[in-house]
Amino acid sequence: MDTLNSARAIVYIGLGSNLGEPLQRLRQGLEDLRTLPRTHVLDCSPFYGSAPMGPQDQPDYVNAVARLETFLDPQALLAALQRIEADNGRDRSGQRWGSRTLDLDILLYGDQVIQEPNLIVPHPGINQRIFVLKPLFDLVPELEIPGMGQVSVLLQRCPALGLWPLSDC
Repeated sequence: MDTLNSARAIVYIGLGSNLGEPLQRLRQGLEDLRTLPRTHVLDCSPFYGSAPMGPQDQPDYVNAVARLETFLDPQALLAALQRIEADNGRDRSGQRWGSRTLDLDILLYGDQVIQEPNLIVPHPGINQRIFVLKPLFDLVPELEIPGMGQVSVLLQRCPALGLWPLSDC
């Protein structure tokens, strides 16, 4: 799809970090999101600390969710997010679910369901991750996740273990 002809979409981006001053890295990631072309950061959830999802021998994470309005198509947005990650020292050659300086995931892109080799939306496992559901709930409690249901209902089903508030966005 041609980025110049893309329709407006409300998207939700998951932010995470557990290396090198994670709270500051997320703040920098938000600033970098504000520089994306044809995109506007609408708001951001509070920051949360969370236990690592993967290997437990890594530092705790800091997580948040940003809500954006964009005219970038999903693939252009993904490429832009991966450039921001790389600019912030993200090394993709490491262990799956391992430590990272900055992780930016497209959680939702409007109400689209996307199944492409390099992009799945809604983000896989979104309905089982407290560190995603709670920030989404903070932004839009009535948000509907395509094919899964309302975020408030999903949050009630998800164990609240391993998540603690840190600060506002």
